Amino acid sequence: MNYLAHGWRFADEPYVLAGTAAPDWLSVIDRKVRLRSRAAVEFTENADPILSAIARGVVQHHIDDAWFHTTPAFSELSLAFAVEIRGVLPGDEGFRPSFLGHILVELLLDRTLAEDEPQRLDDYYAALAALDPAATERAISRLATRPVERIAALIPRFVDERFLYDYLDDDKLLTRLNHIMRRVGLPQLPSGFVELIPQLRQRVRERTGDLLMPSKA
Repeated sequence: MNYLAHGWRFADEPYVLAGTAAPDWLSVIDRKVRLRSRAAVEFTENADPILSAIARGVVQHHIDDAWFHTTPAFSELSLAFAVEIRGVLPGDEGFRPSFLGHILVELLLDRTLAEDEPQRLDDYYAALAALDPAATERAISRLATRPVERIAALIPRFVDERFLYDYLDDDKLLTRLNHIMRRVGLPQLPSGFVELIPQLRQRVRERTGDLLMPSKA
């Protein structure tokens, strides 16, 4: 799951929403630092309301990821996308098509959620704008495998950049994909890749209900 799919339900609980985003924030700041459910769950009833709310959001993030990645819809779409992406990137037999197949399902699901109810994006960013960045950083540092120092600076930039809105435009989405490629050390995507996005987008839309339904054990 990506940011909006994780957090939109908690727009009226900004610190829970921040907790759902925190594991992904750390992957941007320092991929060696982790937020684990087994540590966070010990703080979900803490007397500090900010710490408790963020801990609940972190736990929710991992619960969501656990069922989302086992849904047949996610497995089928991400595999099919990887095969098709490999077909439009001649000679790329490495990790990039599989990585793109995975993240495109997640990013295009965020896009569908935003298209279906545009207010979701506005509410999501309004919740983040209501955070106390320093207090949020202190709470995340208590929950993480080691203290972090850049969350407070990241939050206002994240709010100002509002990049989730870019997913609504294919060309801007390609730009965002290339930002991700750069961050993880993979080759940039060619401009022609944008021609593949509409059909992938439609297939995610068709499977949205399946993607948002937890698998039964």
